Amino acid sequence: MLGLAVIAAVLCLAGMLVPLVSITIAKQRVATGADAAALAAADVAAGILPGVPCEAAASVTRSNGLSTGDCELRGEVATVSAHLSVMGFEVTGTARAGPPGAGAE
Repeated sequence: MLGLAVIAAVLCLAGMLVPLVSITIAKQRVATGADAAALAAADVAAGILPGVPCEAAASVTRSNGLSTGDCELRGEVATVSAHLSVMGFEVTGTARAGPPGAGAE
Protein backbone atom coordinates (compact mmCIF):
# COMPACT_ATOMS: atom_id res chain seq x y z
CA MET A 1 0.00 0.00 0.00
CA LEU A 2 2.82 2.39 0.88
CA GLY A 3 4.54 1.53 -2.40
CA LEU A 4 1.46 2.51 -4.38
CA ALA A 5 1.24 5.80 -2.50
CA VAL A 6 4.88 6.58 -3.29
CA ILE A 7 4.40 5.73 -6.97
CA ALA A 8 1.27 7.91 -7.12
CA ALA A 9 3.12 10.80 -5.48
CA VAL A 10 6.01 10.53 -7.94
CA LEU A 11 3.59 10.46 -10.90
CA CYS A 12 1.75 13.54 -9.58
CA LEU A 13 5.04 15.38 -9.12
CA ALA A 14 6.17 14.47 -12.63
CA GLY A 15 2.79 15.61 -13.97
CA MET A 16 3.33 19.03 -12.42
CA LEU A 17 6.94 19.39 -13.54
CA VAL A 18 6.41 18.62 -17.23
CA PRO A 19 4.32 21.77 -17.93
CA LEU A 20 6.70 23.95 -15.91
CA VAL A 21 9.72 22.69 -17.82
CA SER A 22 7.90 23.06 -21.16
CA ILE A 23 6.98 26.67 -20.43
CA THR A 24 10.49 27.48 -19.20
CA ILE A 25 11.98 26.10 -22.42
CA ALA A 26 9.40 28.03 -24.47
CA LYS A 27 10.29 31.28 -22.65
CA GLN A 28 13.93 30.85 -23.65
CA ARG A 29 12.98 29.96 -27.22
CA VAL A 30 10.75 33.04 -27.53
CA ALA A 31 13.41 35.32 -26.01
CA THR A 32 16.03 34.02 -28.44
CA GLY A 33 13.65 34.37 -31.39
CA ALA A 34 12.72 37.93 -30.43
CA ASP A 35 16.42 38.81 -30.12
CA ALA A 36 17.17 37.41 -33.58
CA ALA A 37 14.17 39.20 -35.09
CA ALA A 38 15.13 42.54 -33.53
CA LEU A 39 18.69 42.15 -34.78
CA ALA A 40 17.45 41.39 -38.30
CA ALA A 41 15.13 44.42 -38.28
CA ALA A 42 17.91 46.67 -36.97
CA ASP A 43 20.33 45.41 -39.64
CA VAL A 44 17.81 46.24 -42.36
CA ALA A 45 17.05 49.65 -40.80
CA ALA A 46 20.79 50.43 -40.71
CA GLY A 47 21.18 49.44 -44.37
CA ILE A 48 23.36 46.42 -43.65
CA LEU A 49 20.79 44.10 -45.26
CA PRO A 50 18.25 44.92 -47.99
CA GLY A 51 14.51 44.85 -47.39
CA VAL A 52 11.86 46.17 -45.04
CA PRO A 53 12.79 45.97 -41.33
CA CYS A 54 9.52 44.58 -39.93
CA GLU A 55 9.21 42.10 -42.81
CA ALA A 56 12.71 40.82 -41.98
CA ALA A 57 11.69 40.48 -38.32
CA ALA A 58 8.53 38.58 -39.27
CA SER A 59 10.54 36.25 -41.50
CA VAL A 60 12.97 35.46 -38.68
CA THR A 61 10.20 34.79 -36.14
CA ARG A 62 8.36 32.53 -38.61
CA SER A 63 11.55 30.58 -39.32
CA ASN A 64 11.85 30.00 -35.55
CA GLY A 65 8.26 28.73 -35.33
CA LEU A 66 7.00 31.84 -33.55
CA SER A 67 4.35 34.48 -34.21
CA THR A 68 5.39 38.10 -34.61
CA GLY A 69 3.74 40.63 -32.35
CA ASP A 70 4.62 44.30 -32.45
CA CYS A 71 7.46 45.64 -34.56
CA GLU A 72 8.45 49.25 -33.96
CA LEU A 73 11.26 51.31 -35.44
CA ARG A 74 12.72 54.50 -34.03
CA GLY A 75 15.51 55.48 -36.33
CA GLU A 76 17.77 52.47 -36.54
CA VAL A 77 16.51 50.94 -33.27
CA ALA A 78 14.04 48.07 -33.67
CA THR A 79 11.78 46.71 -30.93
CA VAL A 80 10.15 43.37 -31.76
CA SER A 81 7.91 41.04 -29.79
CA ALA A 82 7.36 37.34 -30.49
CA HIS A 83 4.72 34.91 -29.22
CA LEU A 84 4.32 31.18 -28.81
CA SER A 85 1.39 29.18 -27.42
CA VAL A 86 2.42 26.27 -25.20
CA MET A 87 -0.04 24.03 -23.36
CA GLY A 88 -2.69 26.75 -23.45
CA PHE A 89 -0.34 29.47 -22.20
CA GLU A 90 0.78 32.41 -24.33
CA VAL A 91 4.53 33.00 -23.93
CA THR A 92 5.73 36.43 -25.09
CA GLY A 93 9.20 37.91 -25.47
CA THR A 94 10.33 41.39 -26.50
CA ALA A 95 13.76 42.50 -27.67
CA ARG A 96 15.34 45.75 -28.79
CA ALA A 97 18.37 46.10 -31.07
CA GLY A 98 20.22 48.88 -32.81
CA PRO A 99 23.61 50.49 -33.22
CA PRO A 100 25.69 51.12 -30.08
CA GLY A 101 24.52 54.20 -28.23
CA ALA A 102 21.36 54.58 -30.32
CA GLY A 103 18.12 54.84 -28.38
CA ALA A 104 19.87 55.28 -25.04
CA GLU A 105 17.39 56.65 -22.53
